Amino acid sequence: MTGRVVAPGRARGAALVSDQPIGFYGGVDPTTGIVTDQGHPLEGQCVSGRVLCFPCGKGSTVGSYVIYGLARHGVAPCAIVNHRTETIVAAGAILAGSPCVDGIDLHGIATGDLLEVAADDGTDVATVRHV
Repeated sequence: MTGRVVAPGRARGAALVSDQPIGFYGGVDPTTGIVTDQGHPLEGQCVSGRVLCFPCGKGSTVGSYVIYGLARHGVAPCAIVNHRTETIVAAGAILAGSPCVDGIDLHGIATGDLLEVAADDGTDVATVRHV
C-alpha cells in the first residue's frame, strides 16, 4: 500500500487497528500507552511498540503533546498509519519522532498483522506492507 509521508522514518511492528478516530488527550495515558477512552474499541489496549492504525485523530490540540509524552516515556507506537492525518496527530508524530503515513486504506489491515512502514526514502511517498 502506498501513501503520503507525514513524518519520516521506518518501523516494523504488530498492527493495532481501530475503525474509530482516536483522541489522545484524555483518551491515551501518556505514561503507560494504555487507551483509556471509555467505550473506544481499543480501550484497555497498549499502543507501545505497535503500528497504530486508525482513520484520523480527534479532539484537543493537547493531543500532540500526549503523543510526544508517549515517546518521552518510552511507550509510543512505533509508527502511525491513518486514512487522513490531521494536524494534531501530524504535529505529535513529528515531535515524537515517530513515522506517520496517511492515505492508507485500513480495511486490509487487522490487529496483529506484522507491518513494515517505510517513509524514509526522501520523497513524499511511503509504503506500508505486510511482512
